[in-house]
Amino acid sequence: MPTTEEIVQKDFEVEIQARIDAERARLRAEAGLARMREFKKPIERTFTGPERDYVTILFGGLTWKHEEMIKAVFHGSGYLCENIPTPVVDDFQAGKEFGNNGQCNPTYFTVGNLVRHLQKLEQQGQTRQQIIDNYVFFTAGSCGPCRFGMYEAEYRFALQNAGFDGFRVLLFQQTDGIKAASGEPGLKFSVDFGMGMLNALNLGDVINELVYQVRPFEVNKGETDRVIRESVKTLTDTLRDRKRWHIMDAAPAWAKPHLEKNKKLTGISCTLGKIGHNLYGKEYIDALHTCRDSINAIEVDRFRVKPVIKITGEFWAQTTEGDGNFNMFAFLEKEGAQVLVEPIATWIAYMMFVAKEGAKARADAEAPYRDPKWYEVKKRVANDLKVLKKTSGLSAGSVMWNYFYHRTIKHMGDTAHHLIPQKELSRLAHPFYHQLARGGEGYMEVGKNVYYTVNHLCHMVLALKPFGCMPSTQSDGVQSRVVNKFKDMIFLPIETSGEGEVNAHSRVQMALAEAKSKARAEFDGVLQKTGRSLDELREYVDAHPHLKRALYKVPHHEGVAGTAAQFVLHVSDLMQKDKAYRPRTATPTPILQVA
Repeated sequence: MPTTEEIVQKDFEVEIQARIDAERARLRAEAGLARMREFKKPIERTFTGPERDYVTILFGGLTWKHEEMIKAVFHGSGYLCENIPTPVVDDFQAGKEFGNNGQCNPTYFTVGNLVRHLQKLEQQGQTRQQIIDNYVFFTAGSCGPCRFGMYEAEYRFALQNAGFDGFRVLLFQQTDGIKAASGEPGLKFSVDFGMGMLNALNLGDVINELVYQVRPFEVNKGETDRVIRESVKTLTDTLRDRKRWHIMDAAPAWAKPHLEKNKKLTGISCTLGKIGHNLYGKEYIDALHTCRDSINAIEVDRFRVKPVIKITGEFWAQTTEGDGNFNMFAFLEKEGAQVLVEPIATWIAYMMFVAKEGAKARADAEAPYRDPKWYEVKKRVANDLKVLKKTSGLSAGSVMWNYFYHRTIKHMGDTAHHLIPQKELSRLAHPFYHQLARGGEGYMEVGKNVYYTVNHLCHMVLALKPFGCMPSTQSDGVQSRVVNKFKDMIFLPIETSGEGEVNAHSRVQMALAEAKSKARAEFDGVLQKTGRSLDELREYVDAHPHLKRALYKVPHHEGVAGTAAQFVLHVSDLMQKDKAYRPRTATPTPILQVA
């Protein structure tokens, strides 16, 4: 039984709490907040399995190469799918009209792009209810110190304002991998679908880099674009139409009765077989080699001196190929530059690395046993095993991701750049930017700027980011210290929006003039070092046509960034080793000594 003192104390506390609640209610009423309710995410109508036959999945926001590959995988998995066209300035204006104020321009471009696409469907004769019932939008989601975490809510808000309230948005969480946040049975992630998406992203990345690697040096203008489109069609046809492998079709007759009885064995065998077929199947490999041979047949002139411009920045701004980044890639090529684009694979490798390092950093706080003594072996082992359990899967995933990406590069001619180890990028950036500082590209903007500069892999780094992007603003603040340390670095950050294209292009032209001068000086220095004339080098290349092939692999020489300078050194080395060429070289005139 409670004592009299305890009862009095309890009554006193109840009275004090009642007074606090009453005063809080009075203040809320005076402020007009009495009717406020806690926000709850609206319950959305699900996307179910039976709807697959008539509901079309919409997606967009990447390059056309990536989107064609992804669409082919969707179609091959039995889904109706369409990719939304590349966003333009009118989409930006629509995003501002129907969306919230203060969003970054990728939000305005992508949100407005979806709204205007639905409006076009309505103009073509479909009712709004038909559009809501027959289409869903598939996009990425996130969280953290970036407006990217608000994309889902922004899509819903803009769609509601545009008159498409109830339109479904399927969210793909970047923190969940291939686990859809919606969890809808209408969108199932099978082995074929997952492996198909892996191939689609890798192929999109490699093809995208090959375009910018070959096109600046093509002899016949327009040939690269034509061949790439034909190659993309070959690959998408393969991804879409290839036969789906199943263990019961491939197994010998004597094994089928055993497989029918053992469902678990059938499931494991089928999964492993599907993975092998998607990655190593003859049909898939033959398609890669066909495209490789087509691209390799393009004739190029690598003696053209062009500054190499490495693109970094915010994910969407550095990826899109339209008004969202002021059509920057096309502008750079028009101005005589060679563009070095960033693959999506780098972003995925970054996410896995940060997740792994974050788990290590939280190990002490999340350990089952806090501060075990040196002799408490079991407790120390238990703590270590918990960390290992979290990081081993991510380590294995990183190794596999790198392996399959580089394997795609190898089958496509082995000239695209390999992924930079995230540990190296983190190490280079860490003196300026902590590896676990989240938001946007994290440490990668700083790390890539330092990496490409100290290794002489480009003449200039161009960082494209949205206007007012907080993570990119943080990175730019750090970059000023980076530039002061590396005096030969040419770094230019460009904030993109729906307006200001002329001003942005003007700033790029000024920095590009310095990069061109740097590339020309490098080329002239290398040419002088070889002791050969450009005409001699061209004559040798004309006599060896394989050197003009687009996918001919030119060895990298340390300290040289330009493609033309690299090629001069390589051709000079070949001439030096070529026995058939040596007799044709002039015999040095002996020096006569005067007595």
